Amino acid sequence: MQYDLSGGDPAELIAGGIGLIIVLFVALLMLVLTVIIWWKIFSKAGYAGAMGLLMLVPLVNFIMLLVLAFGQWPIHRELEHLKQRHGGSQPQPPAPAP
Repeated sequence: MQYDLSGGDPAELIAGGIGLIIVLFVALLMLVLTVIIWWKIFSKAGYAGAMGLLMLVPLVNFIMLLVLAFGQWPIHRELEHLKQRHGGSQPQPPAPAP
């Protein structure tokens, strides 16, 4: 079995190149979107947003997911600290005006 290595039809090569560029662009777009989403999740949990970049590292991403799922978030620690500091009392509604 012999293969033709002469380069083939130029239109096929151009179409293949354009297809490859589109696939790479979509992959890059998905990567950027993934980083933005994880950055936002880590920021809202009270961690440094840059920790979202760890979600791109195999095995580390699974460990960080466990930390997010089962660990105590810094934002919750801060909330508990503030509750203890103020006696855990609920804010009182303002008195009605006379």
